[in-house]
Amino acid sequence: MTDPIAAPGPSTERDSRRSANITLLALAAAGAAVSVSLGVYGREHVPSGGPIFDLGFPSMRAMKSWLATASMALVFVQVFSALAMYGRVPRLKTTPKWVPFAHRWSGTTAFVVSLPVAYHCLWSLGFHTQNARPLLHGLFGLTFYGAITTKLLALRSNRIPKWAIPVLGSTVALTLTGVWLTSALWFFTNVSFPALP
Repeated sequence: MTDPIAAPGPSTERDSRRSANITLLALAAAGAAVSVSLGVYGREHVPSGGPIFDLGFPSMRAMKSWLATASMALVFVQVFSALAMYGRVPRLKTTPKWVPFAHRWSGTTAFVVSLPVAYHCLWSLGFHTQNARPLLHGLFGLTFYGAITTKLLALRSNRIPKWAIPVLGSTVALTLTGVWLTSALWFFTNVSFPALP
């Protein structure tokens, strides 16, 4: 007679891992679909060339650069708070209670602040492949929205591998850094700084 509360055997653990990997692949496919859809739209849409709004900045590109910089600053909060939650900050014995709240809301705010940037990139400028900087900028942007889609879906699933959330979070942070380096930093160093009203 088998013990109903015995520890799961190797086949059960293998099935559980397989199920977690399949779930993660499905979530990654959803993120990839977002990336590809945005890329196709940006490539096929005829760019308007002008802003829909500029929020009082002297130009659309100045607005995009400062909003991207605000998102980038929030990424630092995201990275630090994630490291604190995973116990990776030296000399921090316990995670303060406010850290998960700060992590959640800095990420939400960074995403919301990035939306006008992406909207103007797609609607006003389109997806360009003529030279390296716009191409890299577009690829980073598309990957960012695919990665953040996958991460947000993964946060609501308890059937994914444990390593998935840190890897997805790192991908989101790295791709947004790439977006900032190929847009805002380029704008500030080559076109206009401080580019404020």
